[in-house]
Amino acid sequence: MDTARRDEKRNLETIPVGSLGLIPLAGCRQMGEEVDRYLTKWRSERESEHKDSLAFAGYERPTYIVEGDVPRFGNGEAKGVLKESVRGMDLYIMVDVCNYSMTYSLYGETNHMSPDDHFQNLKRIIAAVGGKARRITVIMPFLYESRQHRRAARESLDCAIALQELVRMGVDNIITFDAHDPRVQNAIPLSGFETVQPVYQFIKGLLRNVKDLTIDSDHMMIISPDEGGMKRAVYIANVLGLDMGMFYKRRDYTRIVDGRNPILAHEFLGSSVEGKDVIIYDDMISSGESCLEVARALKDRKARRVFIFATFGLFTNGLDSFDRAYREGIINKVFTTDLVYQTPELLSREWYASCGMSKYIAYIIDTLNHDSSISDLLNPSDRIQNAVARYRQNEA
Repeated sequence: MDTARRDEKRNLETIPVGSLGLIPLAGCRQMGEEVDRYLTKWRSERESEHKDSLAFAGYERPTYIVEGDVPRFGNGEAKGVLKESVRGMDLYIMVDVCNYSMTYSLYGETNHMSPDDHFQNLKRIIAAVGGKARRITVIMPFLYESRQHRRAARESLDCAIALQELVRMGVDNIITFDAHDPRVQNAIPLSGFETVQPVYQFIKGLLRNVKDLTIDSDHMMIISPDEGGMKRAVYIANVLGLDMGMFYKRRDYTRIVDGRNPILAHEFLGSSVEGKDVIIYDDMISSGESCLEVARALKDRKARRVFIFATFGLFTNGLDSFDRAYREGIINKVFTTDLVYQTPELLSREWYASCGMSKYIAYIIDTLNHDSSISDLLNPSDRIQNAVARYRQNEA
């Protein structure tokens, strides 16, 4: 769907909440600049009878990026600094808490930034705003501490505490992607919280990169690698009209290794995958061991091709295991988004495809600035059906 048709579905004639301001933190600068390019292009081309009115002052600008910085002292302490006024602005602060490529000096030693460091920098920039903005929205694609979203024993509830901390500092809305468990928003029930699914971008990436797909229940299947991912797998299976299968992890509950019960085996529930292309859909690839074990189990069951969708490709144990699996024919293609830092080595791999999210984020920001509904943007079923229809026409 082109920009003009998408604009028709959104009400962009309403008065903006405030002058739009975009603050991409250092680890999210590249994506912030891509989002800014979309916004400046759309707003320079958009025709509106209200464009020259006082309520739309500052609506069209050469850039919406507000320059900010987080300089550090020699002992590692830091401060947030804004280089221009943000009074009355509708601010969108973008942060990638997984960008470990960012470094700072600590007593003369080079230190890589952890998610904790990125979250502290986010709070420093919010503190530098000092309550002068009209509204603050945090766009945090990988939700900080989202894997520690519930208490299983005598444990901290880090994600809930982080969300409450942001709200107390004056954040009005938090936008994240494919939260590990969306129920963590119960920690801030009176504040805005959206978890966005990149399903359309994955389908588009698959259709662009893979030919000779037959998208029906006789030739393709969606696989959830565990019970936690059932909901996202059910959605995509229903939209595409495919069958769904699920693996569950059989664990040894008599032992604890590295803080968790070790997995004994992946057991499969579902119809036969023999001769079918299968899509494993998960929220993240951390070490990758789990999804590769599932892929091997599917190949043992005579699956034809194995594709992996994962919103966040962290690859914390490197790429060697995926290189090996690709050489052995276990996997055919891995799709993740560019919402978190991607190494040049990852981008160069033949088995990898990156799904860009900048345009989608720009649509969300543009719509929210007008205080309009983003329901259409959050439910991409129509766009998926159109993309599949175009693919079938081209393949016919």
